[in-house]
Amino acid sequence: MNRNDVAKIWLTEDSIYVELNDGQVGRELFSDYRRLAGASESERNDYRLSYFGIHWPAIDEDLSFQGFFNKSSRES
Repeated sequence: MNRNDVAKIWLTEDSIYVELNDGQVGRELFSDYRRLAGASESERNDYRLSYFGIHWPAIDEDLSFQGFFNKSSRES
């Protein structure tokens, strides 16, 4: 999975969402990531897309696109 598969990214008060071109939507909670949980709204909104994920330069955090859709190994 890479940037070419991503149709849309959006943030809410407590989460970040990734929608793929095929309509699948993945969600990550900021509270699951220490740096994102402690970041200001401005820091959270200042992200860059790489080929394989999302990078927040001000807080040095990275999330892969694949991680939004690969939940089974983390939820067991």
